[in-house]
Amino acid sequence: MTGQTDLTQLIKTMTPQLNDGEYVFCKTDNLDGIDVKEVVCIFKEQEAYTIVLNKTIADRLQLPYTYVAAWITLTVHSSLEAVGLTAAFSTALGDAGISCNVIAAYYHDHIFVKREDGEKAMEVLKRLAEGK
Repeated sequence: MTGQTDLTQLIKTMTPQLNDGEYVFCKTDNLDGIDVKEVVCIFKEQEAYTIVLNKTIADRLQLPYTYVAAWITLTVHSSLEAVGLTAAFSTALGDAGISCNVIAAYYHDHIFVKREDGEKAMEVLKRLAEGK
C-alpha cells in the first residue's frame, strides 16, 4: 500500500495526534545495553548514534540529553515521495514561533516540539488542516 502524495489531501487529513509522555534525543557511541523495543528511533550518524526515546527510559539508562520534547504523529499515511507536507507544517509552526524536529517514517510523519509547545503545536496543526 502506497501513501498519499496529494498535498491538499495530506494537509486536510493529516489528523495530528499528541502522544503521551516526554521524549528526548540522546547520543551514544554504541548501542550496548539499549533495548530497541524501548526506542522510538535510532539514526546512525558519522559522529554517533542518535536515539529518540521516552525521557524516563533515558533517565534509567543514564543517557544525557538537553532537549525534552512532545511527540506529535500525523496519522495520515503520507508517501515518502510526497512533496510539500513538511514545508507546509514546518512553516505554520515556525510562523507560530515553534521549532520542530521531523522524522519521516514509512507510514507517518512525526514531529517533535519543545514539551511546553505541544498543545500550541496541536492547535496550529489543526488550524492548518482546517484551512485556516
